[in-house]
Amino acid sequence: MEKIVIGIDYGTDSCRGIAVDCSSGMELASYTSFYSRWKEGLYCDSNSNCYRQHPKDYIESLEEVIKGLLENLSESEVQSITALGIDTTGSTPCLTDLNGTPLALLPEFEHDPDAMFVLWKDHTAIREAEEINVLAKKWEIDYTVRSGGTYSPEWFWSKALHLIRSNEKVRSKAYSIIEHCDWMPALLTGRFKPEEVKRSRCAAGHKGMWAAEWGGYPSQRFLSELDPLLNGFASRLSSETYTSDQLCGKITKSWSERLGLPSDVDVSIGIIDAHAGAIGAGIGANKMVKIIGTSTCDIVVTQYENLKGRNINGISGQVDGSVIPGYIGLEAGQSAFGDVYAWLRDILTWSVKSLPEKNSVTKDILSKLSKEASQLEINESDMIANDWFNGRRTPFNNPEVKGGLTGLNLGTTPSEIFKSLVEATAFGSRAIMEHLVNEGVEITEVIGVGGISLKSPYVMQILSDIMGIPIKIAKAQQAGALGVAMCAATAKGLFESVEKAQLAMAQGILGQYTPREEYRYIYDKLYLRYKEFCSFLEL
Repeated sequence: MEKIVIGIDYGTDSCRGIAVDCSSGMELASYTSFYSRWKEGLYCDSNSNCYRQHPKDYIESLEEVIKGLLENLSESEVQSITALGIDTTGSTPCLTDLNGTPLALLPEFEHDPDAMFVLWKDHTAIREAEEINVLAKKWEIDYTVRSGGTYSPEWFWSKALHLIRSNEKVRSKAYSIIEHCDWMPALLTGRFKPEEVKRSRCAAGHKGMWAAEWGGYPSQRFLSELDPLLNGFASRLSSETYTSDQLCGKITKSWSERLGLPSDVDVSIGIIDAHAGAIGAGIGANKMVKIIGTSTCDIVVTQYENLKGRNINGISGQVDGSVIPGYIGLEAGQSAFGDVYAWLRDILTWSVKSLPEKNSVTKDILSKLSKEASQLEINESDMIANDWFNGRRTPFNNPEVKGGLTGLNLGTTPSEIFKSLVEATAFGSRAIMEHLVNEGVEITEVIGVGGISLKSPYVMQILSDIMGIPIKIAKAQQAGALGVAMCAATAKGLFESVEKAQLAMAQGILGQYTPREEYRYIYDKLYLRYKEFCSFLEL
């Protein structure tokens, strides 16, 4: 009998879903819903790097996506739906009450940004992250060693502490903390009381300083030393975590009826979107998957023996089983990639934004810049930019550094600026790969996935030229949703392992970009200038 699974992928702007035939990986239906409150710019302040999302956006989008999928399936196909998996951005935590309800769902907190989910790119917790780093370095256990040696303001504990400190009303009601990727499966299965939540190994290990070697999350003694306001929070988080090939539980009767799903649908453990995307794109031992969008996330899995117990400094985490059980999952990435290009687009179109025809003016500007930039010569003396427009994630996290351009003159054109920004994002990618290789992580293949990999041949060719390695493009346009569908199918027992689910459900490779040998020498020289410029900006 045909078995169908649903993969739900919560991104920065929207929720996307696919219904997949487990035997072939064929997408039977797909649907996207954009968050209505987020689209209006509510609860955010880009000037202070504050980005919050309302849980109602997540719930409403889920309902719209599931119902949209079901409308495109036959009745027999609907009845063949057997499992559902969910990935989300991360770290995107929220404070909850003692029942596990996100505070923003309570009437008194409905419009309070501090009661909402804190999106991954929110940087309001820089002070708290620094305090965590200072304390960890002098504690008997350095809880940051699995996080590259530096804890980030983008992550679980720094964000939670910032919320608790900055809002007394929220603090008085806060009982526990939950990641978005844990809350969605918990909601659908009715397992949302804080002590009962099945928490994701992926999110806990990469974002929450969880590790089996020290018994789970940081000790209560550490958290209380960090700030007494965290007293009691350790006991409300289970020390056990689960990999994404395991079940969270069965969908509740009320949610199956509300969504129109069969009553026996199983829900798998949540996972962070980039890690799910890596699975859907075909990650395997020593392969790097680059999820390329507004930011980038670089995921690598490697065998235990390759690291021999070593901790790699300067990355965003190494966690046993965070991507594929049986391998160490490594995460790195850039805080801004496509966002850098969007910044230039917005700067160039500022004067026409108030015009009625603004959409026709601004819509194709990046494609026009790409066309012009591709026709420019590449020289050792070209202007240089760096990619730290939203801080630096890796190598060696530093959210306070800024982006920059050098070599401007009165003859500089928009296409030349765009070219330098594209090269800067590619140089940042090269720096990450070189760092991993220097740390002894073998990378034999790079796979690109995400919007930019599919839509911008110019960016992808420059990326291949500068990284000096062929880059394959995953065919799956919804790699995150496909990857989490593979996890759900495995958790349901339809496959023995995630790797076997990948083999059965893979959608293959769309194409490949190969480095152009004639530019190798020039880009090596420009890369040295990029590193010198970065060193100058960090002084």
